[in-house]
Amino acid sequence: MSMKCDLVVVGAGPGGSMTAKTAAQAGLKVVMLEKRQEIGEPVRCAEGVGKRALCEMVKPEPEWIAAEVKGAKIYAPDGTSIVMSEDKSGSEVGYVLERKVFDRALAMQAAQAGAKVMVKTRALGLIKKDGVPCGVSAMRLGEPLQIEAPIIIGADGVESKVGRWAGIDTTLKLKDMETCAQFLVQDSTIDDEYTEFFLGNSIAPAGYAWAFPKGEKLANVGLGVLGTRSKPGEATRLLNEFVKARYPNGKVLEMVVGGDPCAGQIESTTSDGVMLVGDAARQTDPLTGGGILSAMQAGIMAGEVAAKALTAGDVSKAGLKEYEDRWREDIGKHLSRSYEFKEFFVKLTDNDLNQMLGSLKKEDISKMDLRGMLRVLFRLNPKLLWELRHLVV
Repeated sequence: MSMKCDLVVVGAGPGGSMTAKTAAQAGLKVVMLEKRQEIGEPVRCAEGVGKRALCEMVKPEPEWIAAEVKGAKIYAPDGTSIVMSEDKSGSEVGYVLERKVFDRALAMQAAQAGAKVMVKTRALGLIKKDGVPCGVSAMRLGEPLQIEAPIIIGADGVESKVGRWAGIDTTLKLKDMETCAQFLVQDSTIDDEYTEFFLGNSIAPAGYAWAFPKGEKLANVGLGVLGTRSKPGEATRLLNEFVKARYPNGKVLEMVVGGDPCAGQIESTTSDGVMLVGDAARQTDPLTGGGILSAMQAGIMAGEVAAKALTAGDVSKAGLKEYEDRWREDIGKHLSRSYEFKEFFVKLTDNDLNQMLGSLKKEDISKMDLRGMLRVLFRLNPKLLWELRHLVV
């Protein structure tokens, strides 16, 4: 079986769906492929997003939202805690989504805009003519499928295959990957009003644990361990220990494991006829691991640039340069700062973390954003934070 279109999107997560929707709204003939039979399954994230940024891109429907939180509580290894308001807590705090519902809704919006969505369709490679990508070879319901298209979007996750097929190095080093495990926990002590973050190398070496409330005393409880500090089964073992200690009577209803990139920026996210979006483009925040909103933002940019490139008749790497420039100027600046923070914080001992958060006890940081809080921390702990002085002055 064969077909032709203007744009093939590989991967129907938030980044892929926003690309497909934007391009279809611009008049392109779009096909979006998803290897799984159900969009949104399995859920491999804590499901948190900031309200303002989400609402700038889509109008949230009530069924997308599992919970709305007031802010974030951050705990030092010794139990000292600080509280930040929702609007200052970063791009993962505000709404806790129902990703299964949310992802399907975004894919449906793409379909309503005119994109053809094909589930249980696995991309197998790029079709090339004279060495230049001109489509995707796939397998759909056990049958081979050839899709000719001048532009291909790789929204296919960590270590993107689309990127590798296009000659882009998407491999990650262990130091740039967090090994994660997450449980859906039911427990009467869960705080339904705040997202919680737990620091400490005994809890999650060079990472952190989290609890994202989903209402009715349910929460996504998980942790991530830096790849260089992990071994097979380590994240699950540590999470079991954390849950037993924090929620001794908690009931585990679901479990997922996976990897989350915490890397610096990839060298390139474009090639002739190809653009990468979301995790495939390492557009995940290296400090927090959050990537839903940045993937959506990049997807909108990729869809707009695809339409311009086709109109101009130039889908070469040079013709797609606007995408590279736009996302790096916007999303990329934040991600670069976060990577420097991450590289610093993974070296801290539990005593360092206790000192830093303890120094904030007498400070009103509830309305500060991360940059503002770091300025206060630098003032109170100049020797410890000297390495980050250029980021906080």
